[in-house]
Amino acid sequence: MIEKMNKILIVGLGSMGKRRIRNLQKLGYHQLIGFDLRDDRIIETKKKYKIPCFNNFRNAINQKPSMMLICTPPHLHKEYAKKAIKKNIHVFLELNLLHDHVQSILKFSKKSSSIVCCSNTMRFHPIVKKLKVLMKQKKIGKVYSIHHHVGHFLPNWHPWESYKDFFVSRKETGGAKELVPVDLNWLTYIFSDVSSVLANVNKISKLDVNINDNYQAILEFQNKIFCSLNVDVFSIPSVKQTKIIGEKGTIICNFDESKIKINVGNGWKSILLPKGKIASEYRGITPSESLYEEEIFNFLKEVKTQNSCSFSLKNELKILKILNAIEKSSKSGKKISFK
Repeated sequence: MIEKMNKILIVGLGSMGKRRIRNLQKLGYHQLIGFDLRDDRIIETKKKYKIPCFNNFRNAINQKPSMMLICTPPHLHKEYAKKAIKKNIHVFLELNLLHDHVQSILKFSKKSSSIVCCSNTMRFHPIVKKLKVLMKQKKIGKVYSIHHHVGHFLPNWHPWESYKDFFVSRKETGGAKELVPVDLNWLTYIFSDVSSVLANVNKISKLDVNINDNYQAILEFQNKIFCSLNVDVFSIPSVKQTKIIGEKGTIICNFDESKIKINVGNGWKSILLPKGKIASEYRGITPSESLYEEEIFNFLKEVKTQNSCSFSLKNELKILKILNAIEKSSKSGKKISFK
C-alpha cells in the first residue's frame, strides 16, 4: 500500500467528500486535508473528522498533497483536475457527466506524470461481482435480453437538504442523468460495449426542478444482447432491479435486498450476498460504505504500483458517449449507432 504519511487532499466537502474522508480513515489514512468554499462544510468536517481544512485552494495545495480526490459537483471537476495535473498530483474523480470536460482533462493529462482515475463504484458491488461469474459460467446459456430499472426518489438522495440545493437539480447534471452512467458502467463491463441506442428522455413528474427525470432506452450491445434501460428519480419506493433472460432460464438481481434469483426451469434458487452498512442519514438505494472503501483502496493501490487505472478517463468517455447518444436519440427520434 502507499505510504500512509502521504498527504491526500479532498476537494469538496459535501456528502461525497465526507464519505471519502471516512473511507480513507477506515483504511488507516490520516494525513488528510480538506478544501471547500463553504465555511459551514469546513466547520462540520473539522468537527467530525479532525482534519485541517481550507477555504482557499492555494493554501490547500501549498500543503503539497501527493493525491487529490475531487468530490465537487461534476461541472467543477475540470477546473480542479487541471490544477492537480499541472503539479503532477495523482487524481481520483467522482462520477463525470460532461463529455467535453473529460476529454479536456484527458488531453491535459498527457503532458503530466499524474495518474488520473475515475469512479466506478458499482463494479465493486457484490451482485455485480457475482453476476460477472454467473455470466462467465453461462448459467442461463446465451443471454437474449436484459430489463433494468433503477428509480431513486430525488428527495431521498440527501434527506438533510432540499434536492433543489445541489447539482442534481441542474439541467446539465440532473439526478436521472447521473444515474444512467452509474449503471452503464457495470452493464457494459459484464455484457459488452453498446453498438446502438434508441431512447426517450423527458420530464414527467411534479418534482420542482428543471431536469429530465426519466430516461428510457433500448440498448443493443455489440454481442447482440438487447437491454431495456429505465432510469427515473420519482419512483416510490426507490428500486434497483435487473432481469436477465437467457436460452436456459432467467436471473433476477434485486439490489435492494442484495439478492440474486436464478430459475432454469426447476424453480427459483436464491443467492444472498453481503449487503453492507449504508451510511447514516441516507435513504433509498444508496450503496453500502464497503463499496466506496474498496473502490478507493483500489485507487490507492494503482497509485502505489503505477498501474493503469481499472477505470480511466478513456473508459469514462466511452460511457459518456453512450449517455450523449441517448439524449441525442430522444431529440431526433432516431436510433443512434456507434461505429
